[in-house]
Parts: sequence; structure tokens; C-alpha cells
Amino acid sequence: MRIAMGFLCGLIFGVGLVISGMANPAKVLNFLDVFGNWDPSLAFVMGSAVLVTFVGYRWVLGRAAPLFDARFHLPTRSDIDGQLLTGAGLFGIGWGLGGFCPGPAYVALPLASFGIAAFFPAMLIGMWAGRASSARLSTTAVGG
Repeated sequence: MRIAMGFLCGLIFGVGLVISGMANPAKVLNFLDVFGNWDPSLAFVMGSAVLVTFVGYRWVLGRAAPLFDARFHLPTRSDIDGQLLTGAGLFGIGWGLGGFCPGPAYVALPLASFGIAAFFPAMLIGMWAGRASSARLSTTAVGG
């Protein structure tokens, strides 16, 4: 049941990305082009997402435990470090250059356009490099 619910949630998320235009890199790039051909419609998408998330978290976290797990798995760190800032910066640069972030990139895969064919492998390499460097940094920090 847990896998089926995960699939259903992913499917709903993907359909929402397509309907909202987040899977269209031209729309995303126009949203980021504030001083040019700015398209503010994605601000409404993001605002709606923040509102739904706010309400959803309040509702779900009012429960003793999630439906398909024994406990909630919430982040415990709240500090801002160089690793976080570097990752956020690289994510923003990739989003600004390609018009995709990981969710919409997966949704756009069936389109097989040149843009997604170039972006997707680069995204996977970036994810791998980030994970490898993070593991190396934690090994170095622990090992001294």
C-alpha cells in the first residue's frame, strides 16, 4: 500500500507540474526574466504550493504518526552552512540556465526534446557529484 500511495502522490505531483507549466522550461525561464519577458504566473503556482503545504503540514503533523510509517521523518538540522549555500547556489544556477529542476525534468523526459536530453544527464552527474563530495567531506571530517 505504501508503494501505491507513493506512486499516486508522484503521479498527482507530475500532473500538477504539467498543468501549471513548471515542466515547460520556456515558461520557467520567462518567470526568471524579471527585466525582460517576465511571466508572473508561476508566482501564483508557488504561492498556492506554499499555502497547500502550510495547511497540509498543520493537518498531518497533528496526527500521532503517519498512515504508512511508525513515525514522522523530519529534518533535525536548522543551521546554514557552506554546503547548504553551495548546493542552493548550484541548484539555482542550473534552474536558471536550463529552466528545469529535478521534478519537472523527470516529467519532461517523455518529450525527448534536445533541452531535456542535455539537461537530464547533467543533472544526474551533478547529483552524483554532490553525493560523492558530501560523503567525502563527512569521511574527512570524521576521520580527521
